[in-house]
Amino acid sequence: MNNVNRFGGKSCGIHRLVMLCMLAALSGVCVALESSSDKAFVAARTAFHKSDSSNLNKAIVALDGHALQPWAQYWRLRLSLDDKSRADEAGIAAFLNANAGTYLAERLRGDWLRKLGERADWQTFTRENSLLVQREVDIDCYAAQAASAPERVRGVWLSGQDLPQACDAVVTQLVAAGGLTVEEVWQRLRRKMETRKIALAKDAAFLPDSEGFDGKGLEAISKRPDVWLNKFGSGANAAYASRGNREKTLFALQRLAQTDAQKAAQRLAQLELNAPQFSTEERAYGWGQIALAAALKHQPEALRWFETGNGLAPSTASDFQLAWQARAALRALDWKAVQRAIARMPPDLANTPDWIYWKARALAANGEAAEATRLYQKIATQSNFYGTLASDELGRVTTLPPQASAPTRVELAAASVRPGLQRALALFRLDMRTEGLKEWSWALRDLNDRELLAAAEFARTEGVLDRAIHTADRTTTQHDYSLRYLAPFRDQIDPATKRLALDGAWVYGLMRQESRFVPAAKSSVGAQGLMQVMPATAKWVARQIGMRSFQPKRTTDLNTNIELGTNYLKIVLDSLENQPVLASAAYNAGPGRARKWRDQNAMEGAIYAETIPFTETRDYVKKVMCNTVYYSALFNDQPISLKTRLGIVSARGQAETVLSTIP
Repeated sequence: MNNVNRFGGKSCGIHRLVMLCMLAALSGVCVALESSSDKAFVAARTAFHKSDSSNLNKAIVALDGHALQPWAQYWRLRLSLDDKSRADEAGIAAFLNANAGTYLAERLRGDWLRKLGERADWQTFTRENSLLVQREVDIDCYAAQAASAPERVRGVWLSGQDLPQACDAVVTQLVAAGGLTVEEVWQRLRRKMETRKIALAKDAAFLPDSEGFDGKGLEAISKRPDVWLNKFGSGANAAYASRGNREKTLFALQRLAQTDAQKAAQRLAQLELNAPQFSTEERAYGWGQIALAAALKHQPEALRWFETGNGLAPSTASDFQLAWQARAALRALDWKAVQRAIARMPPDLANTPDWIYWKARALAANGEAAEATRLYQKIATQSNFYGTLASDELGRVTTLPPQASAPTRVELAAASVRPGLQRALALFRLDMRTEGLKEWSWALRDLNDRELLAAAEFARTEGVLDRAIHTADRTTTQHDYSLRYLAPFRDQIDPATKRLALDGAWVYGLMRQESRFVPAAKSSVGAQGLMQVMPATAKWVARQIGMRSFQPKRTTDLNTNIELGTNYLKIVLDSLENQPVLASAAYNAGPGRARKWRDQNAMEGAIYAETIPFTETRDYVKKVMCNTVYYSALFNDQPISLKTRLGIVSARGQAETVLSTIP
């Protein structure tokens, strides 16, 4: 990877290792990673994966002085934990002492705690658990057992998330102690059915037999809800005396609503007339699920169905459902309904920047300008999507915060010799990116702003641009936005954006979100390079622009990736009313979906972005558009506001050139 300066030029050309040594010389330390030692590390990794303790021990000796020797030592101790007959607990204790405060010590302590929990060695477990920093569910379940405090798992149980096997015993204790009501068990089962996690036999076992539910048969209902509803769902039926059958019917309605919400609503209305066994709470839940399915498809009936359910019984809705009730109200421009929906949210959801902003908008629309202004001011200093929009509402021009002074040579030297950062760089180089990211993030813990800025600048000089951005993003009072919003490769990108008449700030905003400027980035679905171009898209664009020399393996080539990505952006932008918010959605989820998510009437771009039904795409679009504002502030003297950039999205079917072949 080429070293680059903050706005795209090459660095002075000093080799990475030479730069490291120059910086480290100030503190008298310089660690060079020799190729022979790297080979020993690779051998240690191979031995670990093969559970080959003999060769692993040999590699550890050969790694003496290597930055990654602690990783090999960790692997040796990890293998010892897998074999109860030879667990090296003395060695573990020595490693934890020698490496106190490091990521590897935390990781090994977690591994050890799991073994101690399995063995029910609660005395040792309690001692070591008090030193663990990052909490994990399975270890917390063991801790609840150790303290004879099963009530500690109530919150995680009620969340509906899957629990590891380590939690089975303490949940059983909680139930035996009467710590969960039948209704709370049903709420957990509902949450899991909502997300189609329908292997429920273990959780259903906590219900009394009188509930008539064993968690079985849900797969068939999920695939063919109409079959169940045709059997039980048309009227009075003795089977509805069992709550288990009523809940299965509600599940069938939920599944039917995902393909035909109108039909599901008709079925539920029939049940309300003919099956009095359904409680008002159960009916309210059914309407909420049907409304949620309709809201995710932007069907106008969603808001009415939400209100029907709310009128029947107090809400037991999830945060996800409550958010979509508010979004359905936004689509309808019913600002009073927006206020009501936000008022139903629990405080930790209602007090996020998202819903503070939309509550302020609702208050302003309903004539409560002073309170709206107070809420805008509460978040307007934040540099996120909603803070920037709030600033726009207050009439403020988005400006960059004062530039922090550059790190001194001493500060840079201190950053360069932090062992965690050194290990992270070595892991990146040896193709252990996941582990390197964890080491880097752990090394940033408890750093002050000056130390973070030095670490960010160190990452930039090392060419690890994604870590430079990540690290600069963490500062709280001293900021360097030229590091937060790095703009590398301008010699290659600027000519492409100018030739295609694309907004360079927008292209950089999108690229920052796609790859954090890692040229070799590859996603889990196969997207590649700086602009994360999918193979099929690359082939299609190459054909459209007449790139005769294109070969799939060239997609990660820097210049080829930029040419393919920017041309695709231009094609999509031209086909979507020259509207960047739509084109950003299309880049992530496809042009067909971006068009489909519009409304029959024109709407604000901010409402369009807020009501994108795919969580990943919704967050992506917000971040790309917010990034664009800050790149514009860096590139131009007069940045365009976020609200102006989001603009007005035209009604479905208007102002677009439909190019159905765009992938």
